[in-house]
Amino acid sequence: MMALPGGRHLDSITLPGQRLHLMQVDSVQRWMEDLKLMTECECMCILQAKPISLEEDAQGDLILAGGPGPGDPLQLLLRRGWVISTELRRIGQKLAQDRWARVHSMSVRLTCHARSMVSEYSAVSRNSSKEMGQIEKLLMEKCSELLAVTERCLQVENEHVLKSMKACVSETLSMLGQHFGQLLELALTREVQALVRKIDASDNIYTTESTTGNLFSLTQEGAPLCRIIAKEGGVVALFKVCRQDTFRCLYPQALRTLASICCVEEGVHQLEKVDGVLCLADILTDDSHSEATRAEAAAVVAQVTSPHLPVTQHLSSFMESMEEIVTALVKLCQEASSGEVFLLASAALANITFFDTMACEMLLQLNAIRVLLEACSDKQRVDTPYTRDQVVTILANMSVLEQCASDIIQENGVQLIMGMLSEKPRSGTPAEVAACERVQQKAAVTLARLSRDPDVAREAVRLSCMSRLIELCRSPSERNSSDAVLVACLAMGIQLQVKKTKISALLWLLFWYVQGCSA
Repeated sequence: MMALPGGRHLDSITLPGQRLHLMQVDSVQRWMEDLKLMTECECMCILQAKPISLEEDAQGDLILAGGPGPGDPLQLLLRRGWVISTELRRIGQKLAQDRWARVHSMSVRLTCHARSMVSEYSAVSRNSSKEMGQIEKLLMEKCSELLAVTERCLQVENEHVLKSMKACVSETLSMLGQHFGQLLELALTREVQALVRKIDASDNIYTTESTTGNLFSLTQEGAPLCRIIAKEGGVVALFKVCRQDTFRCLYPQALRTLASICCVEEGVHQLEKVDGVLCLADILTDDSHSEATRAEAAAVVAQVTSPHLPVTQHLSSFMESMEEIVTALVKLCQEASSGEVFLLASAALANITFFDTMACEMLLQLNAIRVLLEACSDKQRVDTPYTRDQVVTILANMSVLEQCASDIIQENGVQLIMGMLSEKPRSGTPAEVAACERVQQKAAVTLARLSRDPDVAREAVRLSCMSRLIELCRSPSERNSSDAVLVACLAMGIQLQVKKTKISALLWLLFWYVQGCSA
């Protein structure tokens, strides 16, 4: 399965750090900016909650200060929202541990943050709606209730009384969190509406670029923000940008934002309504567009065809343009100048092979097997397990077709797929280890399916495939400790034996598996 940076979920891999020239997020810079927000409530803590705690975890207190610059309501909301959410979670943890002094001091701090968010946002935003005013009032009332009840808890020593009061604190905390969530959603919705209106009305490249960049930053905050953007017309506005020649230089940025929004069903629904698939097909098939633009269009295609989103199975407009899109993606894979571009194009093809079986037949007709296997020998295009995951996913899905076996033999693909059985992570990160497991598993599945053809089975045995399978079954470290890889290797071994009738080798395979389990 695949997920693009910032939450874009595709179907076969996870993509940390794969699009360096397309998007960079400086986490250190983000951390340093957040540090500016860490001091404001100290005075209030001393005045209202007694001296700052000397408990061992006091150093972990979140004390927010300063804040975003004037006129930046979005950043104010996001940062204050993050701090308040964190405080709510931590108060719940301390409450579960019956640490009443900490619960009260953190409740004071929470109240300060909530009051600051309300006052600061009111100062920089336009006139608040009546609904927002009501929720602000409810939020502050619950903060006052929380302060009062936690202060009373400090004076109670009877455990039975504290137990009943604990339930009251928990309920108050829950209602406070609910009001906070409603207020934050309303405020963010207002800001998103303003951004979308600005993009929709702008005919200035620089204004559109800046506003689209702000919208993209919001998509990186997670699925809830993407749902709000989709609901408030963000998809419609961005496709409007992608249909104007005067904004051609902004197509990559707009498409990147669209791919992020389409990680949620609401985004895909909106894309369908504005004939977004047709627009993507036009961009992919137009060679006058830059490679970066077509790569970003491929990323949107990969996103909207992800099996993670059930709604993608009902994209009727995609079927109408599928042949054009598949042809353009194969061409993009063949001509890709970098690993990032090849990764996005191959990820889109991999997801499409799940989306509809007709795609596999189209790929055969387009000689996609040759294109993919040739790319695997080019380190400039295929240089990570994430990319090999895409390639082997396509081959695994195509291997259900009978003609696929002969094409793979003709291109010496059996040896290349066998090489994927030895995929090892370089860095040892969880994402890379998971990608290597997927590559090994899908390689074994592909070979098992292809081994229905006697020629493939003979070639696999000639290349000592059985020895490698025994090694994978016997040694967990060789298969990255994956049970899924083990099952796939056993299935492949059985398929080879059915074709070659070498029962002794199969018995050895099962013997080493049993030995490995008993060890």
